Amino acid sequence: MKDLLLAIDQGTSSCKITIFDIEGHVIASRTKTYETRYPSEGYVEQDCNDWWLVSVEGIRELLEETHINPEAIKGIGVDGISWACIPIDKTGNVLYPTMIWLDTRATKEAQWMKEVAGEEALIALSGNPVDAAYITPKMLWLKSNEPEIFAKTDKLLQSNAFLVYRLTGVLSQDYSQGYGFHFFDMNKGEYNEGMATKLGLSLDLVAPLFHSHEIVGGVTAEVAELTGLKKGTPVVAGGLDAACCTLGAGVISVGQTQEQGGQAGGMSICLDKALIHPKLILGYHVIPNRWLLQGGTTGGGGTLNWVNREFGQYEQDRATEENSNPFAIMSSEAAQIPAGSDGVVYLPYMKGERSPLWNPNAKGVYYGLSYDKTRAHMIRSTMEGVGYSLQHNLETAYEVGATVGTLSSVGGSANSDVWTQLKADITGLKIEVPYSDHATTLGAAILAGVGVGLYKNFEDAISRTVKIQKVYEPNKENEEIYKQGYQTYRKLSEILVDQFF
Repeated sequence: MKDLLLAIDQGTSSCKITIFDIEGHVIASRTKTYETRYPSEGYVEQDCNDWWLVSVEGIRELLEETHINPEAIKGIGVDGISWACIPIDKTGNVLYPTMIWLDTRATKEAQWMKEVAGEEALIALSGNPVDAAYITPKMLWLKSNEPEIFAKTDKLLQSNAFLVYRLTGVLSQDYSQGYGFHFFDMNKGEYNEGMATKLGLSLDLVAPLFHSHEIVGGVTAEVAELTGLKKGTPVVAGGLDAACCTLGAGVISVGQTQEQGGQAGGMSICLDKALIHPKLILGYHVIPNRWLLQGGTTGGGGTLNWVNREFGQYEQDRATEENSNPFAIMSSEAAQIPAGSDGVVYLPYMKGERSPLWNPNAKGVYYGLSYDKTRAHMIRSTMEGVGYSLQHNLETAYEVGATVGTLSSVGGSANSDVWTQLKADITGLKIEVPYSDHATTLGAAILAGVGVGLYKNFEDAISRTVKIQKVYEPNKENEEIYKQGYQTYRKLSEILVDQFF
């Protein structure tokens, strides 16, 4: 009976449960979706109990279908979305719908934080901008707008911590998700009581800190009955999905950079010290003594999903006829359009924009359309706009001395040769693509494997599990074209930033 690891990836639109062997091979995987609600402008909510229900269903179904002996599963790792605010009472009951990372209702509270504590002081301590999407403004929103709920709140958990709590009954807060709190000291790796008090918050609201690979507890008897898991199976603290994805892409050394091609876009640069830029996101990596300087954008693979949904009936019909994938067809269409999309430039701000703009009112824009342009131009320019937003974040990181070597690209867009190549051309950086479809869950599984001792260390884990599938070198012939396209992108962004409302 070979040793196995179980990973739970709680994502923005779905939960993926995957079982790996210790060589990183996928034994079985299941994805379950859940509802996202938009009850009012700026409000984006989910029911975190749905996360738990689909996790239980997925684990039970995988074990039943594969007939895996639950004793073979030696550890469980969990990752989750950022900036999810989950208030629970002393008995663990969820008190309010979960405000996820896309929720920006707490704009007044973010402004109040700047006035009371000083924006520079907050950034210097936490290493992060003061923005409504973060957890701290959401905590203050609950305090101001739902005082009865806030009074009943015993702890405010984040996504992976909530699922770990459901699995083990133990409260935890991992370091990689600490960046959501503006009273978390990014240099020292500890909560700052003085800043919390200044913001009118108590440290009693947050759970004890754990390293992401530390064992928090074991699967309870009740959960074992529900899922088929073995009682006592070790569960580690886990971490931020983007950080676990970075680990699953093999990024553990200084300068290595993960390029995110999932629903959202962005990058994560591995650092050995906290480099703070007020327009970027800084957090602990899921491995000790490493930080990640991150650019997080709202427009990643989700932008092409939108194009496919709204304008892609032709590709969908053709994919059905040919038993193929509409996104593969879209990529082939984009390949017929020259670099630079004949002057069509896209701003991928489809749900406001995070770094480096931090403008919740930003809007998606296509510029340069004319009668001679086709849907294929729009498809390619969509891909290029996401590439330009990546370059914008990288350039911002260079301003504080971050160094970037090779990009490791993961997520759905990494499956597109066209999209990945144009990102290499835009950034001027070599891109390596590991087996990317399971990078996030692999990262969570690695945390569990290191935690229970199946791997000697993180270097051992990466050498055994991460395999590079493709390599893309920048095309020098396209360099000047993309420099011009990028300058147009930046000018449009700068001109329109004050026009968004």
